[in-house]
Amino acid sequence: EQQRVAIARALAKNPKLLLCDEPTGALDYRTGKAVLQMLYDLGRKDGTTTLVITHNQAIARAADRVIRIRSGQIESDERNQDPVPVEKIEW
Repeated sequence: EQQRVAIARALAKNPKLLLCDEPTGALDYRTGKAVLQMLYDLGRKDGTTTLVITHNQAIARAADRVIRIRSGQIESDERNQDPVPVEKIEW
């Protein structure tokens, strides 16, 4: 619940850039997917740029752009030409 409250507080300010460190990490599967969908919708509707930092490789499939970092160095930077809708992501 604390994580959801923190996300809601951040969104209340209508930011242009939203930094999310493991936004689904402490959430159950259903709530995690709801949070991802909300972040996706926010970006599409309000033009908010959302940076999601995660170890969950499945989430990357929904991103427009994926930057992989290893040992503090950028390993790859790729545009996702065909993002998977959040509702189709499984982990």
